[in-house]
Amino acid sequence: MSYAAPFDFTRPATSVPATGPAVASPTASPAAFSAASPADRLANAAANPAAIAGDVSETDGLARRALFGLQVVDADAESVIARLLDAVETGTPPQRVAFLNAHCGNVMARDPAYAAALQGADMVLPDGIGVELAARMRGGGFTENLNGTDFVPRLLDEAGRRGMSVYLFGGAPGVAEDAALALLRRASGLRIAGVRDGFAGAADPQAAQEAIAASGADILLVAMGVPRQDLWLANAADTDTGMGPGLSLGVGALFDFLAGRVRRAPAAVRRARMEWAWRLAMEPRRMAGRYLVGNATFLARAAAHALSCAFPRADVAKRALDLAVILPALLLLGPLFLAIAAAIRLDSRGPVLFRQVRVGRDGRLFEVLKFRSMHVDAEARRAALLATSDRAGVCFKSKADPRVTRVGRLLRRYSLDELPQLLNIARGEMSVVGPRPALPEEVAAYPDRALARLAVKPGLTGLWQVSGRADIGFDKMIDMDVAYTASRSVMLDVMLIAMTFRAVLTGRGAY
Repeated sequence: MSYAAPFDFTRPATSVPATGPAVASPTASPAAFSAASPADRLANAAANPAAIAGDVSETDGLARRALFGLQVVDADAESVIARLLDAVETGTPPQRVAFLNAHCGNVMARDPAYAAALQGADMVLPDGIGVELAARMRGGGFTENLNGTDFVPRLLDEAGRRGMSVYLFGGAPGVAEDAALALLRRASGLRIAGVRDGFAGAADPQAAQEAIAASGADILLVAMGVPRQDLWLANAADTDTGMGPGLSLGVGALFDFLAGRVRRAPAAVRRARMEWAWRLAMEPRRMAGRYLVGNATFLARAAAHALSCAFPRADVAKRALDLAVILPALLLLGPLFLAIAAAIRLDSRGPVLFRQVRVGRDGRLFEVLKFRSMHVDAEARRAALLATSDRAGVCFKSKADPRVTRVGRLLRRYSLDELPQLLNIARGEMSVVGPRPALPEEVAAYPDRALARLAVKPGLTGLWQVSGRADIGFDKMIDMDVAYTASRSVMLDVMLIAMTFRAVLTGRGAY
């Protein structure tokens, strides 16, 4: 049955804008990040490695966290509600919202059509302790548990304050009507545009779509369970009829809870994110498979997913290549290390090794090792020489740098000063191939696109080094480094290692 509700406790809509402080981080807008001070930019780059690595992104002012191939919203309920309802009021294209919980994750793993429906949703919201644990396995977590049973009533409360209407589609006959009455008692100002059950009322999808579109509803709630509700919404969005409402959500058992057909867990249990245990206790036979076997299966899948992300096959292969190169090199080059150390000590006062803080993968700071090629007061004299740089851009390079020692010029000519970085590679701070490690002050001045080079470990050699090193400008170097991070492979690394020998012998761009 479908009807335009005679109940209308409408009152003037109240708009709640999505406001909040600008965050100068890699997940913030480029303008906000660029406007931050250099110190703040570097601090946020180091504090948000997931953002640099692509695990966290931002769309329409809301952060997203990558999980199982989905971009799951990481924000508080108030911000998400404001964003959704603002979009409805401004007439943007219809939005489809889905929820991800442990059961959804299990269904998604075996149902490609459902997985595609979730991937096509405009927002995926985190629902339950299982998804939170999965995110923590990836080194993160969600700002708030946005489970549909709590989130949707809050959304409708605000929709009522804005004078919006909702259509309820799904549930057994009579359930949607009872749920609608419960919503009217709860959400002052909310209008019911119509209701339709999920049995006979869903038998003809086209008729259901036409009735929903004709209702003029602002919001559509579909309660058919997983995966049916999300598949229905995805298919409806792809038809010629389309979706009339500006916002649609798959809400699972929400109608049963609102109508009083299923009892909710006490508030304390819900706050502990243990409502699944309550439902298992209430319906042990029906829920045992979903919550006992299903939760264990999901957590095992989440652990495997976290391991695959933390140790991708490509990273394991790259690490194996690193060790295969540096272990023999350290043994064979031992006598050369001793000879260079002796030459440095005889040429100028100061330590043999030069240690300097550099920025590594995901913005992490580490201490890079080099044979000292400059006088001991080189760092103090750097600021006075910046204007003499022979290289455009952020990085300072000077062919006639007065700080370089006599032995240092020879070491730099053949890149021998970099050899101690074999120890950085052995410690896992660097790789044989990758972008050169940058200074913190250089990273603080990076344009936004340059941050992509921090997604991989810095390298002893790389595309930039074999193409001319310091003869290549900063912008071109960034283009090369970003291209490498997007297309890196073991075969490419082997080719670049082979090309490095020629670059070292010719000495092009080395000074």
